[in-house]
Amino acid sequence: MASRQSGPGVEETPGLGSLPEPTAYVETIGRSRPSADTPARRRTPEDRPLRTPSLYAQTEHFRERLHQQGRYVSVPVVSEAIREGQLRYNTTDGWRFALVKDGIRYVVVVSDTETRSPVVVTGWTEVADWSAARDSGQWHETDIQTIQLRGDLSATPTEQIPDKIRPRTVERPFEIGGHRTVTEAGSGAVECVDCGGRFRSKQALCDRRCTQ
Repeated sequence: MASRQSGPGVEETPGLGSLPEPTAYVETIGRSRPSADTPARRRTPEDRPLRTPSLYAQTEHFRERLHQQGRYVSVPVVSEAIREGQLRYNTTDGWRFALVKDGIRYVVVVSDTETRSPVVVTGWTEVADWSAARDSGQWHETDIQTIQLRGDLSATPTEQIPDKIRPRTVERPFEIGGHRTVTEAGSGAVECVDCGGRFRSKQALCDRRCTQ
């Protein structure tokens, strides 16, 4: 988690191997145990996901996010979300765990019906309560601004959102679309610190490759 002293980074996302690939999942968890009344069956998308973090593997997509600046997701907090978070089903992503800590909501998307083991598909952060996040002592203002800006860009990826970018101040670069971007209050675009490109939408960031 980010702190006022050091800000986020790869070194603050420990435990990359703490969600191991289960070797006996299919045999012991993937099918319900047969009985006289309940024959064996495969799990379906309607079955609620398991709350045992040690059973979950990680997609490459999620592993990549662990190493990106400005993502604020880590294996420990994902494990906590699986154990204690609120569980909801989303028609787009499927099952999601959501955990609110210090004003920030961690959202973790999981799946366990199309793979050999349950997997953490992806995860992200949202600002749940600005006042709580600022007062918690756990988050620097830049971190909160980054989380909000990334969320706004992802909410409507194809639309230009200068009005939502303009209030944000992000001095520490965060990765999105292959660019390391910053912005300042009053600017209607984010700027890549490496190639100098200016962008007003997530699609623009993803469509233009960083020349550096």
